[in-house]
Amino acid sequence: MNVWQLVAVGLVMLLGLLGVLVPGIPGPLIVWAGAMWWALSEKSGPAWAVLIGATALLLLNQVVKWLLPPRAPREAGAPYRTLFLAGLAGIAGFFLVPVLGCPLGAVGGLYLLERVRLGGHGEAWASARTALRATGLSVLVELFACLLVAGAWIGVVAAG
Repeated sequence: MNVWQLVAVGLVMLLGLLGVLVPGIPGPLIVWAGAMWWALSEKSGPAWAVLIGATALLLLNQVVKWLLPPRAPREAGAPYRTLFLAGLAGIAGFFLVPVLGCPLGAVGGLYLLERVRLGGHGEAWASARTALRATGLSVLVELFACLLVAGAWIGVVAAG
């Protein structure tokens, strides 16, 4: 697979990661499609292992999301912009501190954004907790699964 195809697959996966944060865009399906495209082009053992692992992980993600309480972002109080930026902080956190950085970045970003928006610690913490209960857990589980798939892809591509 040439460099431009790898860049294209990476952009598809990035689009899928951002799609997790935007309601109505099937982020996990886009990430999986990127992994499938790469595996079908690469045709190697590690590529097929990533595709099989991605399929299993994203199916498990759907089961876990189904078991979680439903999302109700309108009741959370935090604007969509804040939730979106907190998700971006989770993505950045994943790459800065592998695996653990995702939830730390998302929750920390949500709290900081709410603190700036609302002004005080008490109001920001209450709003962040409500937003996490209403939307955060479901989005965080989905984002974490997609980041693991993207991370596995990056690891196999980097290993060569």
